[in-house]
Amino acid sequence: MSKREDYEVRTEELITPILKENNFELVEVEYVKEAGTFYLRAYIDKPGGITIDDCELVSRALSEKLDKEDFIEEAYILEVSSPGLTRPFKKERDYTRNIGKKIEVKLYRMREKQKEFEGVLKSCTKDSFVIETQETELEFAMADCALVRLAIDF
Repeated sequence: MSKREDYEVRTEELITPILKENNFELVEVEYVKEAGTFYLRAYIDKPGGITIDDCELVSRALSEKLDKEDFIEEAYILEVSSPGLTRPFKKERDYTRNIGKKIEVKLYRMREKQKEFEGVLKSCTKDSFVIETQETELEFAMADCALVRLAIDF
């Protein structure tokens, strides 16, 4: 396991009780370096959406635990936020959480003379998902998708 993966796993272990206590859900933890600065990011959610106050509550509680455990070697910035509407689906739970919602799918290769599809997410497994378009139901292998995210109608 890489140092990055270790930091992410250990942070998930610390944040999980905080989230359970507040009925929040963990979307993802990531430890990244951008422009020479390390960031530890936790994306959280709840039905109806996360507020700034929710993020602040989790950030303070997690920061306290991280300071106590002190397992991250480098200086870093902690960020706690919502996953955002345009965040790509990365894990099976991203799909599961969004069943019944309209999504957009962009494929690596053409299928039925197109690479982009939009429809309601009907179901998912660990390797594939089904959307319902206006015409039909389509199944996609996750490995064939360049991008899957919530569709935003303006």
